[in-house]
Amino acid sequence: MADKSTQEAIEKVKELIKDIEVAMFTTISNGKAVSRPMQTQETEFDGDLWFMTMKDTAKYQEILQNPTVNLAYSGKSYVSISGTAEISEDLEKKKEFWNPILGKLLETTYDDPNVVLIKVSAETAEYWETGNKLKSAAKFVKKLTTKETMDEDSDLNETVEFDRLYGSDN
Repeated sequence: MADKSTQEAIEKVKELIKDIEVAMFTTISNGKAVSRPMQTQETEFDGDLWFMTMKDTAKYQEILQNPTVNLAYSGKSYVSISGTAEISEDLEKKKEFWNPILGKLLETTYDDPNVVLIKVSAETAEYWETGNKLKSAAKFVKKLTTKETMDEDSDLNETVEFDRLYGSDN
């Protein structure tokens, strides 16, 4: 676990995913991981991420059966977020996130009872920073020329836990 406070971890992950609109959203179906691209709803990351879907989809049923999910973001950096999904039918929240593109894509309106939100409460995140090529190259050269591993002195790859956010004693 990283030696950072929960708030610092949230800020780091928020910074890394802020410009990445689509995540690979992975659910579990019959013991197998199933991934599909889904657009993250525009909101400040505070430990929770929001997505919109329909009840008549496989992912909806998969979440009802097993709420453990993973989100993979790829851009200037890579971020993998593991968490628990919950379904929300909050009409005001659906209205807040709704936009004309969703209307066209889903061929409906936000108040359609088939439209639901998926709230993912992050538990852990692992990230790989690749944006600074010079920094990445320097770390790699250091690894090749010393006995030091990338994990011993590297912020290129780090895992952070959000358990304290939810009052867990783990």
